[in-house]
Amino acid sequence: MAEGDTEDEFDGTGHRSRLRKRLIENGGDALLDHELIEYLLALAIPRRDTKPLAKKLLHNFGGIGALLSADAEAIMRAGPVSEGAVAALKTAHAASIRLLRSQVADQKMLGSWQALLDYLRADMAYLTHERVRILHLNSRNMLIRDEVMAEGSVDEAAVHVREVIRRALDLGTAALIIVHNHPSGDPQPSKADIALTRDIAEAGKRLGITVHDHIIIGGKGHSSMRAMGLI
Repeated sequence: MAEGDTEDEFDGTGHRSRLRKRLIENGGDALLDHELIEYLLALAIPRRDTKPLAKKLLHNFGGIGALLSADAEAIMRAGPVSEGAVAALKTAHAASIRLLRSQVADQKMLGSWQALLDYLRADMAYLTHERVRILHLNSRNMLIRDEVMAEGSVDEAAVHVREVIRRALDLGTAALIIVHNHPSGDPQPSKADIALTRDIAEAGKRLGITVHDHIIIGGKGHSSMRAMGLI
């Protein structure tokens, strides 16, 4: 059934007012996941009962994180959901990432590890393709640039040692943290991940650039090659 088919049949003003009141007075934890999605959808679909659609989307994608991180076209196909409703969901996702990014932007990376992991998880944990991100740090381990270095297919993103080092030299990077995600959800490093990290670390060492870590993000958690003793 299309959204317009039920537009004049649902009056949820009382229910939505209660959701809004709980949200404003008690914060986001006062609402269940499906209630948050329901309210977001209602902003774009004012005359439709959006609870069934919210529950359907959460079930199809496996949770709120995966839903908000999903590609817009995938969400539209799953609903079906209009562009306006998808925009409401993607706006919430973008705002959450910017909030989390702001919490690490002016901090020493090695002293703000949990905030960094929260940001990376929100951005990368549920992607269906690989993304490689390089965090460039100055001599005080402050973030000077956060860049996506490569985007790839389901299980591969091409990264070349010379490109990482060249960019680090251009930015005056003193140290860097490599980050990428595993769409499978399993954050354990592969042999190729380990080999690439060691090659970048060795090339950087000759030029005074330290590789602090290589973090792998997945839906099931994260791994740190430094903590695992692999670099």
